[in-house]
Amino acid sequence: MTNSLERLTQHLLDAAKKAGADAADAIAVSGTSLSIDVLKGKLEHAERSEGVDIGLRVLIGRRQASVSASDTSAATIATMAERAVAMAREAPEDPTAGLADPSQLARDWDVAALQLEDPSPEPAPAELEDHARRAEAAALAVTGVSQVQSTSAGYGRRQIHLAASNGFSGGYGRTDRALSLAAISGTGPDMERDYNGESRLFQADLPSPEKIGRIAGERAAARAGAKKPPSGSFPVLFDERVSASLIGHLLVAINGSSIVRGSSFLRDRLGKQVLPEALSLIEDPHRPRISGSRPFDGEGLPTSRRAIVENGILTGWTLDLATARKLGMESTANAARGTSAPPSPSVSNVALTQGTASRDDLLRDMGTGLLVTSLIGSTVNPNTGDYSRGASGFWVENGVITYPVNECTIAGNLIDMLLKLIPANDAEPHKSRMVPSLLVEGLTLAGA
Repeated sequence: MTNSLERLTQHLLDAAKKAGADAADAIAVSGTSLSIDVLKGKLEHAERSEGVDIGLRVLIGRRQASVSASDTSAATIATMAERAVAMAREAPEDPTAGLADPSQLARDWDVAALQLEDPSPEPAPAELEDHARRAEAAALAVTGVSQVQSTSAGYGRRQIHLAASNGFSGGYGRTDRALSLAAISGTGPDMERDYNGESRLFQADLPSPEKIGRIAGERAAARAGAKKPPSGSFPVLFDERVSASLIGHLLVAINGSSIVRGSSFLRDRLGKQVLPEALSLIEDPHRPRISGSRPFDGEGLPTSRRAIVENGILTGWTLDLATARKLGMESTANAARGTSAPPSPSVSNVALTQGTASRDDLLRDMGTGLLVTSLIGSTVNPNTGDYSRGASGFWVENGVITYPVNECTIAGNLIDMLLKLIPANDAEPHKSRMVPSLLVEGLTLAGA
């Protein structure tokens, strides 16, 4: 299939040149996915899909246009190229549009070292159904669980190939295996819901269905009798399950697209402190068996490890070629590319410095406050960093969890929140965003 995708991208480039393009890049993606849903011990839904999508970006001088299709016939490819060239000729001129210089391109990468593609065969539908049934049964066996919402087991395999008229050509494959479910405790108006889900690139790395289901059941049972917390100013501990969302807001704020638009609460913070001095945020696109890993970016540039934040200081933006040119900087090789649009900046894997204390240690130290295990909705002002989110979790008094909490709102300002982060030591190494539980002092709670 890799050779087939490579030929497809070359056909697209040849068609673009024939249609009159000055330059072009092309992407071909083949995918297979299998999903099984189980409810009340019975098969509820089964779906398998496979197909190939192609995308072409053409440039006429500094004007560009993108087109995509799921038909790979020669006639369709020729029509795509002709339409793309016609669109580009009518597009506004963009002085920052353009391919990478050949000297910038990735060479001699080692896809095998990244271990992105599980060599195991595609699982049979019966195997996925069995895993979903076992997870559901494990959740239902937990005392206090009244029902389980649909349990889903899935598998996917994806191949991608990128080529451009500047001489770049490269591709790789990726697999994933996932199992998830939501459990409910109580009945009627007293029902409380919680979930668990796991995903890995390699099937052998996925936890057992029994463990996944049991954790979902235990989480739902622990939420029985949830009520609103008091209102006021309290410390908030973001559990590892949700802590990555805080770092996610930072990553959005330093994305080159946000900086170019001027819609970032960190737009004036380059070279300044944005996290506590002891913390660094490292991007590493070469971690083996991790979903965000990649040997090159969506413009063919070599990816590499970089410190986004080093010892609390913001060192740079997340840039592709276009945003880098707009800002008078160099690309950080963070271009992401789909089939239907030009590249845009996106991070791969990130890891925040872990602390030395456990989550329980932070609970003890926080005294009285809120442990957040789920976040609902989001109101974040991208220009000011003002933050407000619905939350649920557990109320903590004298360092001990006392009762489950629902229907409350937490609010603060991300600039201040990020500067006050206190990390635990519980980040999970299999995740693309490796972020431990995070304690933040002095947030505003709106509850009872």
